[in-house]
Amino acid sequence: MLRWQRQTPIGRYIVDFYCAKARLVVELDGGGHYTLEQQARDAKRTKDLEAEGLLMLRFANNQVDRMFNEVCVKIDRVVAARIVMR
Repeated sequence: MLRWQRQTPIGRYIVDFYCAKARLVVELDGGGHYTLEQQARDAKRTKDLEAEGLLMLRFANNQVDRMFNEVCVKIDRVVAARIVMR
């Protein structure tokens, strides 16, 4: 069984969801993430976390609301692939 942590500090960031075994971060982005300024901050955050060997998946809140099953399948596939790689 995989353990997921919510609102987990990693370095100077707090991520929405983190699975240490898969080294995977899942971020759920609301409307505030679509300004140019926030997109630049998010890009830096992604770059910094990926430099630590983590993979970042981002989903818009409305994707989760409208396509919950598809989002879960995507996360499951990425987790499975990352665990096999290790």
